[in-house]
Order: sequence, then structure tokens, then C-alpha cells
Amino acid sequence: MDITGLSLTTITLFIPMIGLFILLFMNGETQKDNIKWVAFGTSIVAFLASVLMWINFDPGTAELQMAQRNTWAEVSLGASVINISYFVGVDGISLLLVLLTTFIMPIAILGSFGSNIFEERGREKLYYIFMMLLEWSMIGVFVVHDLIIFYVFWEVTLVPMYFLIGIWGAEDRIYAAVKFFLYTMAGSILMLIAILYVGNTSGTFSTYSAGGDVGVIEMVQTYEGDGAYWDPVDGGEAAAEDAGFSLGSVESFLFLGFLVAFAIKVPIFPFHSWLPDAHVQAPTAGSVILAGVLLKMGTYGIVRFNLTLFPEASVAWAPTIAFLGVVGIIYGAWVSYGQNNVKKLVAYSSVSHLGFVVLGIFALNSQGLQGATLQMVNHGISTGGLFLIVGMLYERWHTKEMADYGGIWKVMPAFGAISLIISLSSMGLPGLNGFIGEFTILLGSLGSDYLTFAFTLFGTLGVIMAAVYLLKMFQHVFMGEHDNPLKDESGYKLRWNEIAAFIPILIMVFWIGIQPIVFFNMLDISVDNIVALFVP
Repeated sequence: MDITGLSLTTITLFIPMIGLFILLFMNGETQKDNIKWVAFGTSIVAFLASVLMWINFDPGTAELQMAQRNTWAEVSLGASVINISYFVGVDGISLLLVLLTTFIMPIAILGSFGSNIFEERGREKLYYIFMMLLEWSMIGVFVVHDLIIFYVFWEVTLVPMYFLIGIWGAEDRIYAAVKFFLYTMAGSILMLIAILYVGNTSGTFSTYSAGGDVGVIEMVQTYEGDGAYWDPVDGGEAAAEDAGFSLGSVESFLFLGFLVAFAIKVPIFPFHSWLPDAHVQAPTAGSVILAGVLLKMGTYGIVRFNLTLFPEASVAWAPTIAFLGVVGIIYGAWVSYGQNNVKKLVAYSSVSHLGFVVLGIFALNSQGLQGATLQMVNHGISTGGLFLIVGMLYERWHTKEMADYGGIWKVMPAFGAISLIISLSSMGLPGLNGFIGEFTILLGSLGSDYLTFAFTLFGTLGVIMAAVYLLKMFQHVFMGEHDNPLKDESGYKLRWNEIAAFIPILIMVFWIGIQPIVFFNMLDISVDNIVALFVP
């Protein structure tokens, strides 16, 4: 679909920026009540635009869809002149994650309505400005196909999240915000070096072809492995050394340059230590977005760039990285079980659940990669829901310690039922969304040509451990006697915005669990194109 020369992808991408500029010109005092509605309305419009993208998406074609490209600048690197382009478009994988982003943002904003953080820290207008900036940059990461512009969007996401944690976070918010920023920034430097090398040696920063140009991915995929690569532009051969990808050691270094940046963002064990601090200190909406979308930027980056740009290195490193994924599954579950802080428990559960995603990716087959992509969405929905639950408890009782709760189901039965469904979805109960993703990942791991049965065995153990720590959490918080009553009994009733935030989550939990074929159909062609690189 094209509107006045703009692709629907571009329109969806820049809707949050329109909301941001509207907020900039609003008076934070006299229009205080309207600010949150502008932010929420903008996020809803962005979601509707992404749904329109889905309606217009043709899952039967391998081409980038709703794409747009405009050259912005030319960069001279040695003897080469390389274009830096505004180049956006979606395939099945990126579209699913755009939908996740625009789905999570209105829920996070709804969860912020009436929050205590504005009474304590104020600056409500600035808060929603950062939320709009964050949505814009996250969508950009998933739709941009120029490596330099991708890097810009990747880095921009750090800024609003840094301030969301640092201004509206809990007691140790500054420490957590700085740790989050430095960890991610350090990894990004390695990725920037790899991007510059790839651009210089391949002659382009675009990952796909457009307007007759050759993209980086096409150059790699057409490499014949016999000392030469085929250049689709002039039909001639050139030395493999000119392409820059023939040397295995160089490819491995480039692979690791990208991987470290993405591994920190996921986070893959042992790069995870920033995550519990960020989650515990972040405001509720910050935790929802961090778990729901930001962590998926790392796994998306691995799929989009590591697998497609460096297939030989991906095969060589697959057992090692899948092993780290399995370690993350077991470690995250084990540490989650030992937590008394309910928010830290949910934070460590992300390390475990995203270990499954990493395992699925490096199974390097269709089942594993489809399961991993769907599990990115499942984790965003279920863990985002868990952080909403924890945030609502904290707003009422002002504690994160499980020992301070108990018997919540007795005084808030509807809330208890909702929390049980979301907890069961997170632990992978059949019929709910989490089961579909984990089951497909384990199928992929079992059928992988590059992984052994032990990976599947220990991955399955992680499913059992998830049930243990989540049931422990539910037992301590919701069951037993209610010994810590609220002074204001009106707090036992869910507010309208809290109910409104839970409804779409519950719909998706059951929809994906019952009808996953709708989402797998989106992924088929895109996943098959990637997996074709790894057929033995």
C-alpha cells in the first residue's frame, strides 16, 4: 500500500514521532489530563497502522513488502563511494515484531495511568515523550535495512529507556540506568566496527537489493564457495577476497562483533547481569517494554544479521551459542526459584525464557527458527503481563517481597484468576501461547543437524523448572492467608485501565495457543529463505 509516495511501513514508523511533536507543544500544567490521552491515542493509531500492514502483507512472497528507499548520503571509504539510505520494509519476521511493539506500547501506557510515580517524581509530559521516542526507535530497528541507519535506531533506544529508569525508577534507579546504558553501549561499539568493515568490503550498507543495487545479503548468499562470488549487477566474477567474506577467521570476527551486541541485549548468559537491576528499578511500563520488546531486538538482530550475513560462522558457532542458551535456561530458572523479590524473579525468568529463543535460532532449521520467532512474541506478551501484575501489586502494597503478600486471591478474585492464566502461559501450559513456542523450539532442537540430543534434554528440564518457580511465586503471593490488608479497601478493586490492559493480553494468550497457524503462516517464506543457507 502506498499513500502519497510513502510506504505503509514509513507511515507506521513515524506515527509515534507525530505524537511526540504534539506532546512537545502541549502545556504540562494546564493540559496535564490530556497528555496521557495523546500518548495513548498515538500508540493506538500506530497499532492500527501495523494491523493494516498485516492485512496488506502477502505471506506467499519472499520480497520485502511495503518497502521504501531514499538515498540520504554518500560516504567515501577508501576508493569506494557507499550510499547510506533510508531503506525500510518488512518480511514475516520483522512484521510480527512490529505488531508486538505496537501491541505492547498501548498496554504499557494504560498501565501508567494514575501511577504513583508521577506523584513522587512528576514530569508526566516528559515521561510520555520518552515513551513515544522509544516506540519510534524500536519500530525502526525492526523495519530498517540499511546497516548504518539500523545502528542509529539501535542506539537511540538506549536514550529514552535510560531516562525512564533513571528518573521514574525505584531507589537504586541511577545505578541500574547507568549499568544498562554502559553494557549495551560497549557491545554496540563492536557491532559498529563490524558494520563499517562489512560496508567497506561489500560496497553497500543495504542488507537487501533495491533499485538494481546488490545488497550485502545477496553478496553473501551468492558466494559459491570456490574462491569467487557472483555479482548480480554485471554478471561477472570477482575475487572472493574483494567481497571480504572468504576468510573464515574474518567472518568469525565479524560474526562475533554483531553477536556480542545482540547477546548483551537478549541477554544471553553470561551477559545478563544488567537485566535484573534494570527490571527491578524500572517503573512498571519500563519493565513491560523492556521485557516485551527491547530484549527481542537482540534475538531479532541475530536472526536478521548473524545468520544471513555469516552463515558459515553461524554453523561453526551454533553448538557453542546454543550451549550458552541452554545454560541460560537452567541458570535463569534456578536463580528465579531462589528469589524472594517477586520482580527479580520475573526478571530472571526472562533469562531462562530467552534461552529457549537462542536454542531455537541456532537449531538452524525451520521448526527451531519459527518457534524462536513466535516465542519472542509469546515472551513479550506473557512476561509483559507478569510485570503488569507485579506493578499493580506494588502500587497497592509498596513492596516487592513475596513474604509481604499472601491470600491476594481471596480479596481480589478476578485479579487472581487473570494472574493464574498469565502465569500458566509463561510456564508453557498446553492450550496457551507459551506451549506452542517452546514445543516448536524443542522439536527444532531435536531435529537439528548441528545440535545433539542433550540440548533438547536440558531444554525440556527448563520447562519443568519454570513450572516450579512460577507456581512457587503464585503460591506465596495469591494463596494462603491475607495478613497484610490495605488501609483503603477501594484498592482491592481493579481500575478500568488495569482491566483494559489485561484484556488484549488474555486474548493473545488464548489466540496464539489455539490458532498458532495464523502466525506460522506469516513466517514460512522468510524463515525458509534463511534456513536454506544451512541445508547440509
